[in-house]
Amino acid sequence: MSSTTDKIKGAANEALGKAKQGIGDVSGNDKLKAEGAAQELKGKAQGTVGDAKSAVKSATDKL
Repeated sequence: MSSTTDKIKGAANEALGKAKQGIGDVSGNDKLKAEGAAQELKGKAQGTVGDAKSAVKSATDKL
């Protein structure tokens, strides 16, 4: 997967995770809140992977 794809998927997972947490909070659904928190963390990790890939590519392009 490219760094851009990782970043886009990460941002989408973060947004969906936050939405799930909000819906879970309003509806009192603790399971949905937990799923949202996990999905948000997954998104943050995907974004970090994308950033790392970009940094490596940038460093190798300078060689």
